[in-house]
Amino acid sequence: MLRKTALVKGIGLLLMAVLMLVGTNGEAGHLEDISARGTIRIGTTGDYIPMSYLNPQTGKYEGIDAELSKLIADSLGVKIQYVPTTWPTLTTDMQAGKFDIALCGISRNYNRAKNMAMSDAYGEGLFGKTILCRAKDAKRFQSIAAMDKPEVRVMINPGGTNEKFAHANFQQAQLIVYKDNADIPRQIAEGKADIMITETVEAAHYVRMDKRLAAPLKDKPFTRHSCGILMQKGDQEWLNYINFVLAELKMDGTMDRLEKKYLK
Repeated sequence: MLRKTALVKGIGLLLMAVLMLVGTNGEAGHLEDISARGTIRIGTTGDYIPMSYLNPQTGKYEGIDAELSKLIADSLGVKIQYVPTTWPTLTTDMQAGKFDIALCGISRNYNRAKNMAMSDAYGEGLFGKTILCRAKDAKRFQSIAAMDKPEVRVMINPGGTNEKFAHANFQQAQLIVYKDNADIPRQIAEGKADIMITETVEAAHYVRMDKRLAAPLKDKPFTRHSCGILMQKGDQEWLNYINFVLAELKMDGTMDRLEKKYLK
């Protein structure tokens, strides 16, 4: 509790300094807008366990990004206003200013960095593209070549890096675009598709939840990457602030605790 209080006070002082700087320039930035309205608008897809998942039973968001969102809001002394978005519309919604930041397991990559601002990384070394399949098929699917067959059905959610990976690596397999990302594991388990392209942390979660599923290549992912907090370009003070929060959470051990809880 003392560490959290110190973090909030330290970040509060930084916020005041940044607001004073913005005021002298005569331009309102995200920090000033958020302070004035008393809420931070957070864009999220709510379909990515264990990052950001809207639990239909409780109506609340769960996962590491939900906890990070709460910590960021607490540091600012404001409430959270979640703004639903989708993977196909994430970029356009962000650029249109529908939310102040987006957190939902967003991969850091060159294309996003060129078009938007991305925070420093978190979850380094814990994310990578892999597959989810039925347990009985685990030995069958040990390579891209073994999967890229006309009879293999690969299910992907639209608009994100999973879809891009599938199009780049499969020329013969059947690609099935399915909008409800959180429901794809069930589709695989019930035999409506053979493979889900997903992330290592998501695959591990579903294997724990459903014995019918397996992630045979989880420890040898096809790619490696980290996640970041997404925002509009052009507000360096806001980017600095978000990076400051992440740095403090790493320094006091909070980030390590959250990564162990959700990602390992």
